[in-house]
Formats: sequence, C-alpha cells, structure tokens
Amino acid sequence: MEHLLKTRGGIEKNKLRFLLLFVILAGFSGAAARQVLAAEKVDLSEAVIVTSSRKTIAAKAAEMLRDEIEKRTRIRLDIASKMPGKDRAAIVVGTAKELAKRSYQPGEFFAVPEKADAYAVWTDRSKRDAATVCLAGYDDRAVLYAAGRLLRELEMSRDRLELDINFRVATAPKYPLRGHQIGYRPKTNAYDGWTIEIWEQYFRDMIVFGTNAVELIPPRSDDDSDSPHFPLPKMQMMIEMSRLADEYGLDVWIWYPVVDDDDLDEATVNKALAERAEVFSKLPRINVVFVPGGDPGEIHPKLLLPLMEKQKRVLNKYHPDAEMWVSPQGFDHDDETVGWLKVFYDILQNEQPKWLDGVVYGPQVETTLAELRKQLPKQYPIRRYPDITHCLDAQYSVPDWDPAYHVTLYREPINPRPMGYAKIFRDWDEYTCGFITYSEGVNDDVNKFIWACLGWDPEMKVEDILREYARYFISGRYAERFADGLLGLERNWQGPLLTNVGVYETLKIFQQMETEATPQEKLNWRFQLALYRAYYDAYTRRRLIYETELEEKAMDVLRNAEQLGSLRAMDKAEAILNKAQKEKVAADWRARTFEMAEALFQSIRMQLSVDRYQAKSTRRGGNLDLIDEPLNDSKRIRKLFRKIRRLGDEDARVAAIAQITAERYKMKLEHDREVILEGIN
Repeated sequence: MEHLLKTRGGIEKNKLRFLLLFVILAGFSGAAARQVLAAEKVDLSEAVIVTSSRKTIAAKAAEMLRDEIEKRTRIRLDIASKMPGKDRAAIVVGTAKELAKRSYQPGEFFAVPEKADAYAVWTDRSKRDAATVCLAGYDDRAVLYAAGRLLRELEMSRDRLELDINFRVATAPKYPLRGHQIGYRPKTNAYDGWTIEIWEQYFRDMIVFGTNAVELIPPRSDDDSDSPHFPLPKMQMMIEMSRLADEYGLDVWIWYPVVDDDDLDEATVNKALAERAEVFSKLPRINVVFVPGGDPGEIHPKLLLPLMEKQKRVLNKYHPDAEMWVSPQGFDHDDETVGWLKVFYDILQNEQPKWLDGVVYGPQVETTLAELRKQLPKQYPIRRYPDITHCLDAQYSVPDWDPAYHVTLYREPINPRPMGYAKIFRDWDEYTCGFITYSEGVNDDVNKFIWACLGWDPEMKVEDILREYARYFISGRYAERFADGLLGLERNWQGPLLTNVGVYETLKIFQQMETEATPQEKLNWRFQLALYRAYYDAYTRRRLIYETELEEKAMDVLRNAEQLGSLRAMDKAEAILNKAQKEKVAADWRARTFEMAEALFQSIRMQLSVDRYQAKSTRRGGNLDLIDEPLNDSKRIRKLFRKIRRLGDEDARVAAIAQITAERYKMKLEHDREVILEGIN
C-alpha cells in the first residue's frame, strides 16, 4: 500500500554509510561530518506554503500546515498563490492535477494512487535552487491527508523545522470509511464542555492521522436536555460542528435513535418526522443518518424500517444524496426482543428495500460480524461501530481485569489499549467498508488513532503508530518513551494487580518525562491523560498491597477471638482495617492524581469527579471519586461485625467470628466475583 524511500532504508542507508566512510577517510573534523549529515535534511523554517486552488479544503490544508507548525516551532510560514524565489523553499499544496500544471509530478515509478483520499508526498530539487516539497492529493479531500502526513514526518521543535530530504510516500487507504462518533451531549466525559475552537482543533488532529468522517448526536436522544458544561445549546453546536466538517470535507453521519413511543401511532410518527425535518434543514452537511434498532429505541423491525423510509424522504428533501443506515442493535437482546433479528433478516432478504443504504454492526448486535455479512444481501455494505470507550459492561470489556480496577477506575476510565484494539480491528476487518467508533470523550483518545491508522493501513505496526502519536502530539524527544509508556499502561491491566510489578515501572517512565518536560509540555492534555493513569494505577497497586496486608492482620486478631474476647477482637480488627483511611500510603501519588484531574479539567474540560467537576456519574468517567474505594473485604467484614455484635451470647459471637476466618478466602472470591459482575454498587 505504501512505497517509502527514506534514509533509514535500502539505497539511502548505503548512501549514508558511504558518506560516513568518506568523512572518516578524508580526515574530516566532527564539525565537517555534521555538515555532511545535515545535508540530508531540508530546512523549511523560511519556506512558503503555496496553493493556487480555489477549493475551501485546499485552503484549510494550507492553514492547518501553517498553524500546526507554528504551535510546535514558533515558526509561522507564509501562505501564497505564487511560487517564491528560486532560492527559497516551498511547500506546494494541491491535487495531483494542480501540481502537474506547475510541472511537479512524482515520477514514472511513483504515482498518486487513483483512489479517494490517496496522496503522494515528495521533495523536488530539479527545478529550483531550493527544495520544493510537493503535497499532491488524488482528490480535493486527499490534499488534507497529504498535509497531515507531512506534519507527522516533519522534525519540529522550538525554532526548528526540517524534513528528511529523501522522504517520499504514495499511499491510499484500505477502508473508505474511517471515523469517530463525537457526541455533544451531557453523558460524555469531556465533549460537552468543548467550544467551537476546541472542536476544530480535534477535527484537525483526527485528519492528520487519516480520519474522514464524524458522527454527531441530535438535540434529542436519551440524554438530559442540558449540561452545566455546554458553551452553546445542542442545536447550535450541532450546526457549527456540521459546518466545520463541511469546510474540511469530512463526511457527516448522524446517530439518530427513535426515542418515541413503541407503538408509533400516526401522531407520534408525524411529530418525529417534523423534528427531523427541523434538524436536517439546519445542518450544512449530512452524508448519512444511522438509526440504531435499540439502546435506546427497541422498536420492532416491522415498525422501525417503514419509519426509516419516511425519514429518508424527509432527509433527501434537504440533502438529496444523503443515505440511511440501520443497526439491528438490541434485536434478540432480551425476552421482549427475541425473534426480531430473524424478522430483520427476512425483510432485507425478501423485500431488499432500495431506500436502505447500509447496515451497522455495533454493541448489542446478537450475532457475529461474519454471520451478519452472510445473512445480508450483497448490496448492503456493513460499517463497524466498535465501542472503544468502555472497559466493562461493554462490547469489548478488558479481559481478566483485576477487581481493584473494577472498583476504582470503573467503566469509563482513561483507557489506552493499543494492542488489544489492534487485534479487535484485525480479527473482523474483512467484512466491512470501514468504521465509525463509539466514543464518550477523550478517555479513548489513543484508541481513536489506533483505529484511524489501521483503517488506512491495517499492516501498520502498533508501535509505529504510538511513536507517531507521541512525536506529533507530545514531542519528538519523547517518541520512544511515551510510546513505551502507553504500552505500559495497557500492561498495567493485564493479570493480577497484586503481582504486577510493571505498574511501578510504567510510572517511572512517565515520571522521568515529567521531570524533563517544558512548561508547555506539562500543559499538554494528552501528556496529562497518561500521567493521571500512571499515578492512579500505581497508587491503586500500593493501596491493594497495603489493604490486603491490613486484612490479613485483622484476620490474625480474629483468630484469637476466644482468648481476647469477641468484642475486643472485633474492635481491634476494625481498628486495623480503619488504618486504610486514617493512615494512607503513597500520599504523594494520590495528590499528584488529583492535580492531574484538575489540570485535565482546565485543559480539555475533562470531568473526572462528580463533586468537583460535575461529571455525569462515576460510571461515566468520574473515577477520581472512587480513588479511595476499599480494595479488601472490609465493607463486608464491618457489616458482619454489626450483626455479630447484636448476638447476646459470647460463644455465639466467637463461633460467628470463627466462621469469618474459616471462610475468609471463599468470602474474598465471592467479593471479587460480585465486583466483576456488578461493579461497585
């Protein structure tokens, strides 16, 4: 898919070796050697970004290049429609046809692939004294991805902007659809606090790594009508987000559930259609409306599909080419919906409605992706809707997650799972046209970029994705270490926490970067996300060790209840258990976790606490409120103590205490099982 020629590979590596040998044999000084090696880099600090295209997307690509370079280097490049003097470097931005008119073409064996979103990037030295970096897109939108790829390859630091002179790439995406749901609604852990400016930055971030679609949420769904964090009302923000996507050429999907009465009488249907007409008429761009069959909704397919057909007629009145997709989500999910999936299959197989454009596979679809593809007529493409945001009670729960994390981090924590989601992507990728992921905020930020890169090139190594992520978003200085740290955060969740010594090693990686970080880097919310998790995990493990030992000491006391007396034994055991709250361990790690939570609220509006930041709930990301939740069986033991103290007979109390110690490990297993199945409630 990609054809790369870099100094690290093939002929160019041999060339570099030759230069080094030449330097040594010629007796060059160290300074001379550095000059020879420096010739392999193009200095773009005074380059001009050139685009003559009248397309809004090309203008956005040029602006994105200029702005993102300036943020990382303090260098602000000029944008012009004409080439600069021959001795000044240029970055030429446009479609392949537009660059060809300027006589810039990749070459006989290096061409822009003829596929939507495809592009080529190369440096030309043949026509001018200074270098010309060429960004050629197959179509208008592809120009953005060419600009994004250049941003990923540039070496950027304070007052420095360079490119490997031999870098070149011609590439096309494997999947035509590569997107993320970004719902502006109260239940998300950050999105509801975002301004238009933050949204535009996040759109750019996603584009740089190949995203070509966003999925919006309508003003009315199963959410609250308002959020204390909203800077704009729902409808107004939805209009602005659609406008932004249109300016950048991104496809706009709308997740639009049916949240009306199940019987869908005529009055209800007319009201629903009128509501949708109002929304559709106000949005500058809509490419697809996706209607989930459940969660929420739970509408029988014989009622749902006719309603969708009517919705499509309304949709096409305002957006003639827009499509309508459906998900059998929730069909056969419980006793009330048993048999719905077969009805759905029968309708599509027998009637093959022409108005329906595709089917979505997501959470609560009660069949495999392979079986769904087998049952659907070929004319209906399938889009994946993977849940990349939740860790339990989810489509892809964390396997064998330690109960200590269930209790503290809960359902929606900061959750980089690069290796896990790469496997999930590759296990089922042959059945679909692409994906739009299910996200609830920035807790899943790393996962978004894993999916985006694999959607472009499924063979890309996860480690390389993480290095590019770190280099572009954090700093080139940290590319290796930050990538290693993200992998470490994923490993923190593998196996029993009590014996996972790697948790502390992961923290050390981030603490070292934290020590070296500039003030600007410490304000970087992606850096803060990783630090929060690293400190939280380490504090949780230290507490688990401490509280496990406290419980063992309490058991030691209880086993001597007959000699001590039952009431005194329980008092002493309870005093030991109470030390977990009164004599905290790793207080510095705990304090730093709270500091990162505050930093994240200020930097990216992340709501990690219900009390402090008005998060929707602890289940929806407010896990800072659970940081001191007991990690041993002390809650159950105290409850048993209250019952035992009410017994009037000493022998009965001693016998009841003996039962606690005798069944101690059985009780612990039952406790952990309850945590895993039911959470902390």
